[in-house]
Amino acid sequence: MISEKHLFPGNDGQSRRRFIYNVTTAVGAGVVLSVPMVSRAAGVIKTSDQYTVKQVMDLFIKQVPGAPFPNTVDTLKAGRPDTVVTGIVTAMFATIDVIRKAIELGANFIIAHEPTFYNHVDGTDWLKNDDVYQYKIDLLNKHNIAVWRNHDTIHTLKPDGVTKGVLEQLEWQQYAGHDIPNILTFPATSLKDLIAHAKEKLHIEMVRYIGDPAQGCTKVLFMPGAAGGTRQIQSIGKIKPDVMICGEIQEWETAEYVRDARAKGDNISLVVLGHIASEEPGSEFMLQWLKQYVPTINATHVNCGNSLSFL
Repeated sequence: MISEKHLFPGNDGQSRRRFIYNVTTAVGAGVVLSVPMVSRAAGVIKTSDQYTVKQVMDLFIKQVPGAPFPNTVDTLKAGRPDTVVTGIVTAMFATIDVIRKAIELGANFIIAHEPTFYNHVDGTDWLKNDDVYQYKIDLLNKHNIAVWRNHDTIHTLKPDGVTKGVLEQLEWQQYAGHDIPNILTFPATSLKDLIAHAKEKLHIEMVRYIGDPAQGCTKVLFMPGAAGGTRQIQSIGKIKPDVMICGEIQEWETAEYVRDARAKGDNISLVVLGHIASEEPGSEFMLQWLKQYVPTINATHVNCGNSLSFL
């Protein structure tokens, strides 16, 4: 059985990159198609009408192998763990607009996938005199809103909740590998058609790519989010896909590697969807989890949209 360390080298402890992929080495065949949203054997479902922020967090964490993790970024960014939840919003980012929507909905708990304060660990010492940060934290405090980042934990769920959510929205579950869902095998499909399908299903206006649109693609390496150039390049070298579809890149890393690989004669293309577009369905997955496991709480997914526009 292939291990995550063997397939995706370069793991660095509990860092962000470790949780980008859920390599389901012990689950068995058919993981993407047959495993339910989350395991029902994970624990007794609480049936009370009221939950605190911590109780909701703990219920999810209990269902993830090895959690809670040391040195995780999955901490409260605002609010108190003992706050009684009036409603939950799931979102890719807890933007100011998302916070305002939560206030409008009467929700006091936001479960975000990515940072709230513009850096991976949500350190705020460097922002103490910044008026944007101060406005945002004051808004959260004024309305007693708790924000929990669920990044490492949801990525370590088996199957990875983000990857599962994205594959479902793309309608690509049937092409995903049984043991490693991030490796997909398609009937012969052109790069142009793969891109058009992804744009339609993920509501993307434009993507960046390297390759010949007419190229036939069968093996696809799917790396949503921001895996980092080292992991992306090492994975391409090991798996030898026809195309890697990813969330985001450092332009001076993976793109230049793919350009050189093509110049060398390799049949490799690159498609960059954008980080938000490639992982937003993970927050939809989180919404469905909440509806299943805490059905007495009103929960809503708020799509924060792309921060960038195209001309």
